[in-house]
Amino acid sequence: MKKVDYIVVGCGLAGISFCEVLKTNNKTFMVFDDASQQSSIVAAGLYNPVILKRFSEVWKAQTQLDIAMPSYAKIEKKLDVKVDYKHSIYRRFSSVEEQNLWFTASDKPSLEPFLSTDIKRNTNKYIDAPFGLGEVLRAGRVDTEFLISVYKKDLRSKGSIQEEGFHYSKLNISDSDVSYKSIIAKHIVFAEGFGVKQNPYFNHIPLNGTKGEVLTIKAPDLKLDDALKSSVFIISIGEDLYKVGATYEWTDKTNTPTENAKEELISKLKTFITCDFEVIDHRAGIRPTVIDRRPLVGRHPNNENLYVLNGLGTRGVMIGPYVAQKLFNFIEKNIELDAEIDINRFEN
Repeated sequence: MKKVDYIVVGCGLAGISFCEVLKTNNKTFMVFDDASQQSSIVAAGLYNPVILKRFSEVWKAQTQLDIAMPSYAKIEKKLDVKVDYKHSIYRRFSSVEEQNLWFTASDKPSLEPFLSTDIKRNTNKYIDAPFGLGEVLRAGRVDTEFLISVYKKDLRSKGSIQEEGFHYSKLNISDSDVSYKSIIAKHIVFAEGFGVKQNPYFNHIPLNGTKGEVLTIKAPDLKLDDALKSSVFIISIGEDLYKVGATYEWTDKTNTPTENAKEELISKLKTFITCDFEVIDHRAGIRPTVIDRRPLVGRHPNNENLYVLNGLGTRGVMIGPYVAQKLFNFIEKNIELDAEIDINRFEN
């Protein structure tokens, strides 16, 4: 039997974030992951402190960025890779009224660090933006697919991951620890995304799950270096390739891409992009979304060694490191979880 401090189930953004906190605090762990959950891989990886539909601040945006950005920088340095690409996000204005709403929002103290007060004139002949563009600051993109790939490779080299499905029936729980196959741990953290629906210990938590589909296109003439948000977003990922997304579907819970979503994304993209492009990839995943748009973090009501880290929704890149630190402090330092992220908020 191998003894570790933690078993972590899931190696998406939530699982990686928690592993990083464990490493920082010199805790040992074993990860189990079967790559069945696609949302972190499919995600475009955009981190954006502003809700651009309403020109309002993302929940705890400044705090999240202050924790997340050093976390990704640390991973980059440790693994000698590049995963964090800092660039602006431009919001395409569809009217003078939207420009005015942007200026009003930029006067708010919480949004002032993130919204430029200069309306950018569009100079790209293949982008239709007669009312100009608003620039979001402190934004960028994490290459989530590459991050997960290199992170798993590193865990593999250290013997810290078992790439297989987790069989809940083989988990043994005692007052002092948990054991699974040949692993004994003080605690187990389930960071499974939408896969938590199959987890008998936490399938009661109100995780809705929202299907999102994203295209990768090749557009050699576009020459867009940043991210642009209109009816859909388009993000440069280099070599004339761009991510385009995303759709929102609440009933279909499969990872299968659909023609309807593809047509929807292409149709919306063509409302503001005028150059030719070719679709070269199309993916889908189920985002772990919650009705109140807050994460699901906490301890099992009857088993003190079982914990959940979930509900990162559409903003996993920003929120993952923040909630991972919160959960660690709760387990190891008895620091109470904030009521707005604690799974107990749904008790009644």
